[in-house]
Amino acid sequence: MLDWKTYQGELLARIGDIGKLNPETVKGYRALSAAGAQTGRLDGKTRELIALAAAVTARCDGCIAVHAHAAAKYGASREELAEALGVAVAIGAGAALVYSARTLDAFEANKAAEQNEGAVR
Repeated sequence: MLDWKTYQGELLARIGDIGKLNPETVKGYRALSAAGAQTGRLDGKTRELIALAAAVTARCDGCIAVHAHAAAKYGASREELAEALGVAVAIGAGAALVYSARTLDAFEANKAAEQNEGAVR
């Protein structure tokens, strides 16, 4: 497994490098990232648990490193994290099921087109 603290430090340093090369991109990201918290409708712990579930579905190790640190800081428990991760697993499985249905549809459409082209020949 990863040394998450070291990884987070290295990642943030590299993002700092990107910020030096393209400060407006990083500035825009920070504004976007902070925008949701300004409403005050969700507490920090809830936002971080949602962020972790989203990070899992996006398969973003950097997001996991940053938001796991923040969730721990906000006092999230392992049990709360497990529940949020259960949502991520369900969404991942649900997305695979939806795309399986789309794949079946695409296959059948192509199969019908092939049969129609064969009948025309």
